[in-house]
Amino acid sequence: MFNWLHPYAKTERAYALCNTLLPYFFVTAVVGLLVGFIWGLAFAPSDYQQGDSFRIIYIHVPSAILSMSTYVAMAIAGFVGLVWQWKTAYMSMIAIAPVGAILTFISLFTGAAWGKPMWGTWWIWDARLTAQLILFFLYLGVLALYGAFSDKTQAGKSAAIMALVGVINIPIIHYSVEWWNTLHQGATITKFGKPSIAPSMLWPLLISIAGMVGLIGTLVMMNLKNQILRRELHRPWVIALLQKTENR
Repeated sequence: MFNWLHPYAKTERAYALCNTLLPYFFVTAVVGLLVGFIWGLAFAPSDYQQGDSFRIIYIHVPSAILSMSTYVAMAIAGFVGLVWQWKTAYMSMIAIAPVGAILTFISLFTGAAWGKPMWGTWWIWDARLTAQLILFFLYLGVLALYGAFSDKTQAGKSAAIMALVGVINIPIIHYSVEWWNTLHQGATITKFGKPSIAPSMLWPLLISIAGMVGLIGTLVMMNLKNQILRRELHRPWVIALLQKTENR
């Protein structure tokens, strides 16, 4: 079933895949973020309750949603590394981690900025906010644990185990507004059967999310390429690649 993945256990093939995917992610990021942000920030109608302050959703919601998706992707990469012992999987995990940490920080920062006029405070120990803060520390923990070992195989295994344990936090973040009485609002874009956001606001939000996916993909591909080059610096194909680059 997963035989198509096996060639990418080789660093050279993984590097080539990054080069193939990078332009598509980049174009998606540029087009999606430009269209989504301009449409949402300039042309979407004001909210009848929050006025123009609601427009922060075009940054906050994509970063919040994708901070969780990115963590799941990181944990899957760690799982692949543990099961099949692929160093490219561990490299992918560590390429994803800093991007996820930045996304989570942005979601916390924009959430605080949005919460101040809405709730009258920058921060409250709400269930979802607390779980999101834990997510940020999980990302940092994976990076710190990986960096604590000189043996990168052992580093990858340890960080992967931590990433997998941390997956339990994802459903807590998602369902916290249903499980507990929280200040944080419930789902907006996932309730298509009974939408809680007007289409004129929803479409630029969806486009912004697509653009953010492209940005995440771009950054992860760039990080993974750098990871591979650093780890495989003395491999013949890397030496040949660097020489070819220098001769241009």
